[in-house]
Amino acid sequence: MKPQPTWTRRNFLLTTAGASAALLLTPLSAWAIDEVDPRVAALVAATMGIDTHNHVDVPLAQAELPGPDLDIVGEMKKTGLSAICLTFAVDYQELKNPGDAYERFLNGLTALDQQLKRNGLQRALNLADLQAAHQKHQPTVIQSVEGGHFLEGKLERLQGAYDRGLRHLGLLHDHDASVPLGDVFTNPAQWGGLTAFGADTIRECNRLGILVDLSHANVETVTAALNVTTKPVLVSHTGLDTQLGPNPTMARMMKPRLISRAHAKFVADAGGVIGVWTHLSDTPLAYAQNVRALVEVVGIDHVCIGTDTKLTPSYQPARVPKPGGPDPQGGGTPGNRADGPPPGDRGPGRPGGGPKGGRVGERTNGAWANQSVGFYYAVVDALLKTGFTAAEIGKFGGGNFCRVFDAATAGHR
Repeated sequence: MKPQPTWTRRNFLLTTAGASAALLLTPLSAWAIDEVDPRVAALVAATMGIDTHNHVDVPLAQAELPGPDLDIVGEMKKTGLSAICLTFAVDYQELKNPGDAYERFLNGLTALDQQLKRNGLQRALNLADLQAAHQKHQPTVIQSVEGGHFLEGKLERLQGAYDRGLRHLGLLHDHDASVPLGDVFTNPAQWGGLTAFGADTIRECNRLGILVDLSHANVETVTAALNVTTKPVLVSHTGLDTQLGPNPTMARMMKPRLISRAHAKFVADAGGVIGVWTHLSDTPLAYAQNVRALVEVVGIDHVCIGTDTKLTPSYQPARVPKPGGPDPQGGGTPGNRADGPPPGDRGPGRPGGGPKGGRVGERTNGAWANQSVGFYYAVVDALLKTGFTAAEIGKFGGGNFCRVFDAATAGHR
């Protein structure tokens, strides 16, 4: 048997361009990978792959802490990613009382503290931490929260969150905070874009060293925010509204969460970066095509990965029977989940396609049906087959995110 070549970064980079050109005409439906090509493995190792929006479900109620043990390291190593922006949201269940959002936020951080300790992980607080972990082949996480609900109009809570390791704040999520920060793009506009408190929150994030994420913000909120911020911003998970995929039902449901070319250009022209999610792409090649469409609008320096998937299994709170008998509705609802469509509506929808028979598209390592390799390996393979160069993949994979993360956190501890 002919021995396999030893793939160094240098000889990989010298051969990638030609290989990509030869594969440029591969049909989007023809993607298949049963084992990792040495070229793909070399590029995964040489680049810092970062998912800028990845959910790790934990309990948000104190009585349920710390929740089931999670294999964060094992799942991350399987993905091939170097880091994830580990996020959770507090507004999936109705926030009825003052203090509910803050209590859930603190409980979520406490649960994650214990899960990270169990996995031997520390939060990356700046670019140097990311680079050090990558050099050691050690997975790492950047702490994120989706929505400023926990602030409840109290700007000083950002300092406490920063002290707990928060370095990435999604300003908005699906539901308005008790003290709104701006207009959410899936809700009727009622705040005139960015609110005064939203502007103050951005300024405080700039001061502290927290990256601002404008996902879920309508274009009026985004343009106002760009006039306030002194640092580049991130829109971690979306896609162009021209890339609707082959499923009309999915397209109608997800289109309100997509952005226009003009919206994308506003962010890029201000130095920001936009994450492409895995929604509306039934294969890695279709995902690569969605990446290409955004690159053609904003350029390769302004795109990144932002899957909006779950690295670990969904968390289901304990079921509490109703008085007098079992709950016919099955008890509680998930404490937090990725903000895509409900189970069964995401992706190809073929049973058993996800990890351990889960819903296709929900989990990071089961983003596509019949996926047999880790997420980043599948993506790099598809990007090569659609003509991206090694240098471009390095920028998209994590380089562009590192630039804005460093701009936000540089000079802070």
